[in-house]
Amino acid sequence: MYNYVLFDLDGTLTDPKIGITTCVQYALKAFGIDEPDLDKLEPFIGPPLKESFMEFYGFDEEKALKAVDKYRERFVVTGIFENEIYPGIADLLKRLKDAGCKLSIASSKPTELVERILVHFDIRRYFDYVVGSEMDGRRTKKEEVVEEALNQMVPKGVDFKEVAMVGDRKFDIEGARAFGLTGIGVSFGYAQEGELEQAGADYVVDTVEELGRLLLGEGI
Repeated sequence: MYNYVLFDLDGTLTDPKIGITTCVQYALKAFGIDEPDLDKLEPFIGPPLKESFMEFYGFDEEKALKAVDKYRERFVVTGIFENEIYPGIADLLKRLKDAGCKLSIASSKPTELVERILVHFDIRRYFDYVVGSEMDGRRTKKEEVVEEALNQMVPKGVDFKEVAMVGDRKFDIEGARAFGLTGIGVSFGYAQEGELEQAGADYVVDTVEELGRLLLGEGI
């Protein structure tokens, strides 16, 4: 059993596709870019927004930051709740807490928005710590988020291999590997085929049930 577990949020605990992609669509429209295909915007789910606008649409840093502001203009009011918790997640979190696990969120989304989402889905009570980025753009890289979560949650002397990082994208696995954590990928999120394995995931699970068995030491 893993006594300490870090969870990504988007694509891992919840399916945020509609909220994130429609807010990206809204931001792009402000710059004269019409993107009607929401599926094409799925790569925005997971990584920091600024970097995604720069990578996928060629924005420079200044323009990307303005796009993030436009994105949040819609997200904080509407997009944040265009989201669904994956079936079985609430029960899994309860089982982990009942077993004595310490749980933390480690998300690139701003902490205050993560808190609102957790409360909305009534799962905030299961988390001992909630670590995200800052609204001003600080601590958006997954490695930085993971480092802060470890500093808050894991006592000195604990073998980091006993700590699991659970996520659906390569960024989560890279964050785990940066600190020698056990990286667990979930295939029901938004990773491309082979992405989690290529990033070096120690395990890849296909269902919430498999994830629970692995984290609780029941085998998969």
